Amino acid sequence: MTRRLLLCACLLLPPACRRTEEAPRHAVPLAANGELRLTITTFNIRYEEPKETDWRGWPNRIQRMVAAIRKMDPDIMGMQEVLHGQAADLRASLPDYEFEGVGRDDGKRNGEYSAIFYRRDRFEKTGGGTFWLSDHPAVPGSIDWGNSLTRTATWLHLTDRQSGRGFYVFNTHWDHKNEESRERAAKLMVARINAREHLDEPVVLTGDFNSRAGMPGIDYLTGKTVTIDDRRLPAWEHPLIDTYQALHPDEKNRRTLHFWTGDFDGDLKVDFVMVSQGAKIEAADILRAKTREMQPSDHYPVWAKVVWK
Repeated sequence: MTRRLLLCACLLLPPACRRTEEAPRHAVPLAANGELRLTITTFNIRYEEPKETDWRGWPNRIQRMVAAIRKMDPDIMGMQEVLHGQAADLRASLPDYEFEGVGRDDGKRNGEYSAIFYRRDRFEKTGGGTFWLSDHPAVPGSIDWGNSLTRTATWLHLTDRQSGRGFYVFNTHWDHKNEESRERAAKLMVARINAREHLDEPVVLTGDFNSRAGMPGIDYLTGKTVTIDDRRLPAWEHPLIDTYQALHPDEKNRRTLHFWTGDFDGDLKVDFVMVSQGAKIEAADILRAKTREMQPSDHYPVWAKVVWK
């Protein structure tokens, strides 16, 4: 059996059978004064393309991918464009993380995952699932807004063993061509965040939004009045904070989608880490390798360190 087939088969086994080695376990210190302190990453990893057999091919960059993740050392990581085999590789390579996500085409294994990785020792999962960015969000594979590809969002409710506090994580991947789809996705994301059970708990939103700051979808999430579906929507009463913008408001070269060029000039920043109000943003940045051939993906990951007192 090849390594890929073995790894894919492991995803079908019960959790206790998936790994031959026990995952690294770390002591979980209690947080002072109940602080919720998180390092968060969003990473579009680029789907595995069989035609890419050079340095861009998945087998040739999985080690670079894992090295980048270890460098950022996230507690929570939203990923986009994850195919089933890539999920298997990453789960085997990151045994200290748990995984949430399903294939967008059938709600099982087919199509890309908008996946979430979270530290297994630190967090307890107390809720979660996937919904589709359409008029029928509970129907796997549903497409209603003019986009040609299925789009999803994955969510989790986690309890932090350090602070004892609960919080929510949402991760999504919006359409790359259809602006109407992106705008409707923003409305649905706001509706789902507003509908969470514990409204007083913090929210983390990661994703490849295929939108930049100043476009209606991002503006709506961050509290601006926008026009969507020919209707003027008032500013959301619970806007999220764009962590990178909060610390680098004057940075012009903030590109995250580089199309395998390794360029970083310009404002083509489509990948975001957003958090709910009340968070202090201690650090935020974009991780770039030194050369084009060292990039693990055609997107740069974005990370942030935040704390809720």
